[in-house]
Amino acid sequence: MEKPLILITNDDGITAPGIRALIEIVKSIGDVDVYVVAPDSPQSAMGHAITINSTLHIEEIKGGAVQEWSCSGTPVDSVKIAVDRILPRKPDLCVSGINHGSNSSINVIYSGTMSAAVEAGIEGIPAIGFSLSDFSYHADFKAGEKFIKKIIMETLENGLPDGVVLNVNIPKLPEEELKGIRICRQARAKWDESFEERVDPRGRNYYWLTGNFVNMDKGKDTDEWALANGYISVVPVQFDMTAHQFMPNLNTWDLNGFDDK
Repeated sequence: MEKPLILITNDDGITAPGIRALIEIVKSIGDVDVYVVAPDSPQSAMGHAITINSTLHIEEIKGGAVQEWSCSGTPVDSVKIAVDRILPRKPDLCVSGINHGSNSSINVIYSGTMSAAVEAGIEGIPAIGFSLSDFSYHADFKAGEKFIKKIIMETLENGLPDGVVLNVNIPKLPEEELKGIRICRQARAKWDESFEERVDPRGRNYYWLTGNFVNMDKGKDTDEWALANGYISVVPVQFDMTAHQFMPNLNTWDLNGFDDK
């Protein structure tokens, strides 16, 4: 039997400490083939953006313990070009991260980390996005290592349903304060945003996005509750965005077969 092939990517860039930590965790699993294809520069909050109006470049990074390529595009570009041009076969698993900063709740929509995982899922590859609730470049990823390894190994063993990927978030806590893993739903929350207006040296107005995270969800089964109470949250995410529960109601509207001619 072939060894499992694992693709590692991220959105913070191929040199970010988070992806370096994830590479070491995956290597510690043992008998696996590891490929790294990630953006050559930070691509946070790129969502599911792809490059269509310019060319892409990839560069092999030689001399490391695993096979690595940097990509000039987005996190999703990195997964697409890895599958199409770099990998010897379809990977058994794609892991994205470890992101510097939380991707819980509504942040999954904006996250390049999770979009890379979702793209892998679209390709039929089991995928997991990992994030740590610490935006610091020097964040300590050691505390969550054994949990990340456990989640990866369970996913390799059990697989994931078609159309589902995992969104894993780790609270910023020392290892001894982490209480374990909770399977959660995504909390209903949003960013209360505004654009701060400033003036540049040439007298032109420019705008800086600011905002506060607002959690409207008081449930104890959510990712936000888990993180706030010392647990690692695992949310199964589906990329079919159809609101199936609303379809029966929508079918009562006078729309089906409507022709104004």
